Amino acid sequence: QVHLVESGGGLVQPGGSLRLSCAASGSIFRISTLGWYRQAPGKQRELVATITSGGSTNYADSLKGRFTISRDNAKNTVNLQMNSLKPEDTAVYYCNLRRGPLDSWGQGTQVTVSS
Repeated sequence: QVHLVESGGGLVQPGGSLRLSCAASGSIFRISTLGWYRQAPGKQRELVATITSGGSTNYADSLKGRFTISRDNAKNTVNLQMNSLKPEDTAVYYCNLRRGPLDSWGQGTQVTVSS
């Protein structure tokens, strides 16, 4: 079992930036695909970005150019840099780790974009 803990959420004004971090336990981290997903009120959870063990990234089309995912295998962390934030980015952001049948989720961190 992998334990994931997100941090870095909060309230930010439109146009601002936030950096989310997710710390993971276990040596499986560096051979796993990591991802960030989000869920807005009344909506389904959706992909934000993923990064493979080899460093290949994939982003939701609507977020390309504003969000950047990165990983630090030495620290067992995956980060999400979010720039030019918009009110529609308001959601709970979840960290995800996948390796074979293992599919682990963090508890989520709230991001609110509002003036």
